[in-house]
Amino acid sequence: MTPAERAARAVLDTFESGDLERIRGLVTDDFVDHGAPPGLVPPGPDGYIAVLSWLSDVLQLRYEVHDVVAAADMVAIRATAHGVHRSDHLGVPATGKPYAMATMHLYRAEGDRLAEHWGVRDEWGALVQVGALHPPALPQLTLSTDFTVPAR
Repeated sequence: MTPAERAARAVLDTFESGDLERIRGLVTDDFVDHGAPPGLVPPGPDGYIAVLSWLSDVLQLRYEVHDVVAAADMVAIRATAHGVHRSDHLGVPATGKPYAMATMHLYRAEGDRLAEHWGVRDEWGALVQVGALHPPALPQLTLSTDFTVPAR
């Protein structure tokens, strides 16, 4: 296991346990969470702890990890975030309904600490699940039963 993978798994364990002060030993002093809204969260452990606290306290997120892939100083995690729609941060009133949101996370490490995080989330899909948005109607498809191959 690479140091990056070890640190990323420790962040997940720390998030699940709720002992977020442990984050200070897992990220660099200038850690950047590129998944956080620009200008809203300061770099470093304090900013990441604030983000993770909000995810835990407000959205009640918990992660179901499906895959972890690590190479050198990078680690990717594919997970489902299970939460409750308890915030209007995406522009719609909270519904209080649960959802399961596909996520991907990429971390870059410096030594044995994480230095950067990028996150991709299916927020649109989560809003559809809680009834805040409706999926577009699918176009009507007409399937042909003529499967003959033209002669050459």
